[in-house]
Amino acid sequence: MRMSRSPIEPGSTVDERSLTAVSGDQVAVPDSDRLIHLQFRRFAGCPVCNLHLRSVVRRHREIEAAGVREVVVFHSPAEELVPHTTDLPFAVVADPARRLYAEFGVERSPRALLSPRAWGPVVRAVLSGVWNVVRGREHLPSISPHGGRLGLPADFLIAPDGRVRAAKYGEHVYDQWSVDELLELAARRETPAIDRVADDER
Repeated sequence: MRMSRSPIEPGSTVDERSLTAVSGDQVAVPDSDRLIHLQFRRFAGCPVCNLHLRSVVRRHREIEAAGVREVVVFHSPAEELVPHTTDLPFAVVADPARRLYAEFGVERSPRALLSPRAWGPVVRAVLSGVWNVVRGREHLPSISPHGGRLGLPADFLIAPDGRVRAAKYGEHVYDQWSVDELLELAARRETPAIDRVADDER
């Protein structure tokens, strides 16, 4: 499945906008004082998304100290997201109409789950998710999540002037920047190359 528009390239500029987080707070993108790490994840309660976001939560103070603000987008409605995000220390944005996904060229594809590189993280995420549900730390996702299960992740690092400093389009469901990669990118002055699948591999 191809993207609905061209990918966002490093060096391009993102239009100013105010996003409404599920908490009701307004989130300015870009942020005049900090880098924005704009993450596109999948659906509310997605076990693989939760596995990754737990690593972000553990190191959130370190991320903030590097001058980065986390903004995480899901393609679920706000009412589905709220039970899963109340303890997250960063902004979570609902985009059930997938307008931001389309604008940033974030796609859906069967390879999200069919890639062999995704299978290990999926198993770890499910086992970890079940244990956290049993302990009351997480909620089960919907059996039929809004927007389906085939979303691919994407990451964008946006400077205060709106310029995209780095971008990554995931090749499978657990293909996103690690916290270490994010911190390394935030410390760079030069714009790195885009990280995405070549068109002839889609």
